[in-house]
Amino acid sequence: MLGVGHMGRGGWQGARGRGRGGWQQADLPSADDAGAWLTGRLPDGWFTEPPTVSVDREEIIIVGELPPLEGEFEDDAARAAAESGRISRWREDTRDERIEIARQAEHRYARKVAWGAKLGSTEELFTTISAPVMTRLRQPERLILDTLVDAGVARSRSEALAWAVRLVGEHADTWLGELREAMSKVDDLRAKGPEL
Repeated sequence: MLGVGHMGRGGWQGARGRGRGGWQQADLPSADDAGAWLTGRLPDGWFTEPPTVSVDREEIIIVGELPPLEGEFEDDAARAAAESGRISRWREDTRDERIEIARQAEHRYARKVAWGAKLGSTEELFTTISAPVMTRLRQPERLILDTLVDAGVARSRSEALAWAVRLVGEHADTWLGELREAMSKVDDLRAKGPEL
């Protein structure tokens, strides 16, 4: 058993367990320091700057910038191919160390860890998870998804929903940031309250 919870058949089970509304953010260990911890834990020389670390309830994604390529290339396609090849080499060369760092981070933060690398205009993510999300949509919402499928924007309702979520995320970044900050304050206040 780990400190405040453990990995059960259904995933991380925090000290308060699972409520009627599903997992709550307060059930997971805080990952507020994940970026700093990972920056300190990563070997020197992997990336040209501290990596970008993004965290949600299921996953931590670490993406770092690799040192630039040297030499000239025929065109943009040749450069992109070289960038992809260098990212692939870095992925293979660092595999064992990345697995160990991920194991430690998963134990510390109770979330899966995925990696990625950027080089020039190429970015690749490795072994990210695709978490299922259950939802009930009424006909007007289903019709929107079906229109996206019929127009060829997406191959399925699931893909159309993911596309719509990405679109909202791109256009509501400031608002979503403020919302996350407010939720963090609520979590802090909840943690200071009495245990039931």
